[in-house]
Formats: sequence, C-alpha cells, structure tokens
Amino acid sequence: MSIKFISQAIKLSFVFLSLAAASGISTIVSAQEASVPIFGDITIGHPLSKDPLTVRGMSGGSIPAKEISQRADTPTGACTGYVDKEPDHTLRLKSKFDYMKLVIESPEDTTLIIKGPGGMWCNDEFEGKNPGIVGEWLNGDYQVWIGSYKKEQYLPYTLKITEIK
Repeated sequence: MSIKFISQAIKLSFVFLSLAAASGISTIVSAQEASVPIFGDITIGHPLSKDPLTVRGMSGGSIPAKEISQRADTPTGACTGYVDKEPDHTLRLKSKFDYMKLVIESPEDTTLIIKGPGGMWCNDEFEGKNPGIVGEWLNGDYQVWIGSYKKEQYLPYTLKITEIK
C-alpha cells in the first residue's frame, strides 16, 4: 500500500468528519456535492470541458513546504506551511494554456506548492487567504501540494481551475 494512498485515506476520513460536523451527522450530502472528486488526479486540455473544474481534498501534512520546494520563496510567493511528502494532485495538461488560474478555496488559511515544466511555484495569499497561481501554463505534468500552517492540521479545500480572467 503506497504512502500517498494511506495519507489520502486519512485525509478523506477528515473530509467526511468535517462535512458531518459542519452539516449535522443526519444530513445527507447532496448528489451535486458528492459528484465533485476528492484527491483526484486531473487531465485536461484547452479549452476546459467544464469551467471552473473543481476537486476537493484535505490540506496539510508533517513536512515543511520549503523541504518539498527546496527554497523559502519563489517569484509567486513564500513556500510556507506543512504538506505531505507525496503531492495531493497531479495535473496533466495535454495542451498549452495561454491563461489559466488555479485557486484553493478553504474556510481556513492554506498554502500551495506547484512543481511542473519550467519550475516550482509557491503561494499562500492570492485571493485573501486563499492561495493560487495564474498565468501561462505549458503542457506537461504538474505536482500540486496543498498545505496548512500548523503541522498535521488537516483542512478541507476545493481546488478550482479556470480559464476565465
């Protein structure tokens, strides 16, 4: 059993516990909410078939983000927080995007690391306390880590990908 699978199983339990606590244990999750993938790897081409494209997960881990990024800062922001060793998502772009925005939405403050063609990018406050990266994206594979500011603090998030400016 891979470490990524075990980590995602633990985080998935936190997702369900968070949803249950937020909405009451007896409340049934709507079909629309249940259809949003959790911890999914994403393969997309230009143009997006659905905009925005969303995936849910749980942020956090026990490894300082700067150990993954091997630096304290990037041109897009500081490499802060704690993440898992393995990325939360792999984003495979089948074509180049002249403009694409990837934003993490969470009720708490989260962080972001993206490693892909051309480099490593970190961010922690793109839209308010939500991290994100915007710009031109080359085709290829991108590893995406979503972090929390406290070690082993797991927070629910939604990763949104859009071509809309």
